[in-house]
Order: sequence, then structure tokens, then C-alpha cells
Amino acid sequence: MLYRGRVRCPAHGFDRRAFLGMLGLGLAVAACSSPEPGKHDGPVAQPASSAPPPSPTGRTDPEPPPPPLQGQQKLSRGPAGTHHIALTVDDGYCDECVAGYVDFADRTGTHLTFSPNGTYAHAWAPHADKLRPLVERGQVQIMNHTFTHADLRKLNDHQIEAELDRNEQWVVSTFGTSTRPYYRPPFGFHNPRIEAAAAQSGYLYTVLWNGSYSDSELITPDFLMEQARKYLTPGTIMLGHANHPTVLGLFDQILALVKDRSLTPVTLDEMFGTHRPTTQ
Repeated sequence: MLYRGRVRCPAHGFDRRAFLGMLGLGLAVAACSSPEPGKHDGPVAQPASSAPPPSPTGRTDPEPPPPPLQGQQKLSRGPAGTHHIALTVDDGYCDECVAGYVDFADRTGTHLTFSPNGTYAHAWAPHADKLRPLVERGQVQIMNHTFTHADLRKLNDHQIEAELDRNEQWVVSTFGTSTRPYYRPPFGFHNPRIEAAAAQSGYLYTVLWNGSYSDSELITPDFLMEQARKYLTPGTIMLGHANHPTVLGLFDQILALVKDRSLTPVTLDEMFGTHRPTTQ
């Protein structure tokens, strides 16, 4: 049934895979002043290079690097005055949707930040070999979205840390990169207790959004593009999902809109001046 552009659909099931072996990787945090670190020590995220990031719009990006982030923060949009946008993609329980997003990134060079849940490894693992080179050259970033997409408000502090730590180790073993210090709480549900528990696991930056395709459920192509036109403006952190196939036929239209508005898609690292080590 169509309602405000949405098509209601049944819940999607998913296959669970045994958690891949735990790898040791330390905390990657911003190279700036921050709260006293929690239980993690290790590689430190450094300010991004002053060289401008590649632009899928085909022009040189003249924007100077942003100032480093300071301490714990909630991030819902880019720095003032930027012409950058951050296209973020959550979840990934639809195999063909994950494949479509990975192909889009590989085909066009568009910079994306993925926020996968390890419980959907069936959809992500087949693309690990293609994603690793994109991660290594900074075109793709992966942030933490918890392992099971649980409502963190219903978990105790230890369970919150376990959700983040388990997903971190899955990302490290699958894609060869750390997710720290960025995480997105499922459903956007967060509070000071959740933020404090996340910081204990090395996640200083709670990533929210100020624009969305509203595609966490099945929607029509017209409605998705209406949302894109509404929200793809300078500084937007855009929320999308690799859960339903509607977006698969719209990548080129979205990219054309980005070009027409002279916007540059960047990762969160590029938007906020951080980077992380990769592992082999």
C-alpha cells in the first residue's frame, strides 16, 4: 500500500555467520585534545593530508582541510562553509543492494562511508576484496554501527561496549581497517550514558545525520529522489541504507544532482580531518 511515497513491505530475514576471529587493534582517535582514553591504546588517527581529496565531480577541490575535532562530539553535519557532503550507508541486509553500492563506488570513484552490521556478513563478505583497495586509498571509510543493530538504550554499559567491539573486530578482519573513533547508534538512539560507554571502547564521535533518503523501509523511486533534492546541500551528512533495491536504479541521478549543485562527496575522515591505519 502506497502511503506518502512509502510501500509497506514484510520484514526481511537475514543469515547469521559465525563471528570471524578476533584481531587485536588499538584505539584510533583524533590527533587532538580528548578525554582521558578508556581501556584501548594503539594507533592514533592523524589529521588528514592537506592535499585536496579526489572529486567525482571532475573538478579540483579547493577547500582547505578542516580544523581537527576536539574531544567527544555529536556530529550531525559538516563544518560551516563547506561544500562537502558525506554519503553514509547503513546496515546492509540486502545482498544485491550492498553489491550495487560497492559497484557504484568502484565505477564512479564516489567517496562513501559505509556503516555495516556484522550480523549481515553474508551481504558484505563477498565484496571484501573489492572494498579493501578503496579503503586503503581513502575513497571508502567504514564506521561502527554495532554488530546486531541493537537499541543501545536497552543494553547495559558492558553490552554496549561488546556490540561495538565485536563489530570492530569483524570490520578489521573483513576489510582491514578500524572503525574508531566514529560510530552511529542504531536508529539514532543515544544518550549521555551510551556516549560514555562508547567512549570507553574508543568511539569519541557519535555520528548522526541532517539529511536522509528515508529508505530504511521500502519507498518509491520518486520519493527517494524527492528526499535527495531536499537534503543534498552543502555540509549534509546524508543517511542511506543498503536494505531495499529502490536506490539501485538511481545512483546516476543522485550523482548528477551532486554535480549540478557543485558538491563534493567525501568520507567522514575527509570532512572532519582524520584518518586511520589499515591492516593487511
